[in-house]
Amino acid sequence: MTVAATPATVGKHPCPECGGDLQWNAAKQALVCPYCGTVVPWAAGQAPDPGAGMVENDLQAALSHPDSGRGWGEAPGDERREVQCQSCHAISTFSDGKVAKRCDFCGSPSIIEHQALSEAITPQSLLPFKISDGQMRESLRKWYSSRWFAPNKLKTAALTDTLHGVYLPYWTFDAQVSARWRADAGHHYYETESYRDGQGRLQSRQVQRVRWVPAAGSLEHFFDDELVPGTAGVRPKLLRQIEPFPTLTDLKPYSPEFVRGWTVERYQLDLRQAEKINEQDLLQQMQALCGRQVPGDTYRNLQVDARVQGRTFKHILVPVWLVNYTYGSRNLQVVANGYTGSIAGEQPYSWVKITFAVLGVLLLLMLAALVMGGNAA
Repeated sequence: MTVAATPATVGKHPCPECGGDLQWNAAKQALVCPYCGTVVPWAAGQAPDPGAGMVENDLQAALSHPDSGRGWGEAPGDERREVQCQSCHAISTFSDGKVAKRCDFCGSPSIIEHQALSEAITPQSLLPFKISDGQMRESLRKWYSSRWFAPNKLKTAALTDTLHGVYLPYWTFDAQVSARWRADAGHHYYETESYRDGQGRLQSRQVQRVRWVPAAGSLEHFFDDELVPGTAGVRPKLLRQIEPFPTLTDLKPYSPEFVRGWTVERYQLDLRQAEKINEQDLLQQMQALCGRQVPGDTYRNLQVDARVQGRTFKHILVPVWLVNYTYGSRNLQVVANGYTGSIAGEQPYSWVKITFAVLGVLLLLMLAALVMGGNAA
């Protein structure tokens, strides 16, 4: 796999008819001019170097030279602004003079200009939006209608008017991990045991025992595109529910056309923080993989000595659709994968519906008990 210390940048793709800046359109799966409507099919070859955005970056080199490989790959004249929400602290990046009135992540109007101390690391790749806003609104209506214990008001409203398309920051890591392990391998066997039952009669039964023997081995494993989210705006539990994002197969080289006109969240979990999380995750996975190698039926005292080498990374962007709404005093969030359409969300509950459901179950149990009692008589 090719490794590079600094990513390439990509310039504008002007509309062939009017010269306007082309933008990615999820419904058409093509570049579309927002001024004259001209549709231009996207091809990787439009980039100066089709593989420029897909390289793996050497992790140690990037940590040693933190100022390299930064910026958004913009051409001169591109206007970009960053704002930070004072409620959820997400940092949103807008291009072409777009101005936000509310936070795309939590709906708060408390947003202020954000002046970064340094440029963000350039995204190497991204997943373009595949699900259009029209498709997502329809999916959200179905999702709301399937919330059986949600208040009727919520189902009727279907709350799609705050729908926003956002690119979220992720880090991906590759690594080769070598491990040596040792443990006590447990092998099950059975012995016949005698005992007396409640009436004092002598009985026998089979009792499982474990024979412990020492075991050791080694393991090599390559981890490819292990994901660590860098977002502060989306609830982690919701994000995990709409994963995976098909980063191994469908990533495209980063180009400003894909994000122009969309909101992009600037990562708040930086590379150094993300690599520590990734390393802990790799070691936990290796612990589990080594555990599977221990022979026998069970094991104990597993000790793993692992070495992580050849670590590389990419900064990528993934598409999500967001809906924020307030119900009572609660701020709730619904998130959808902008590539696969998977939906996860928070919802209020109607205690009236839940109470009637519980009463209904209790009534059915009582009727069943009466029927069984009558049959027994």
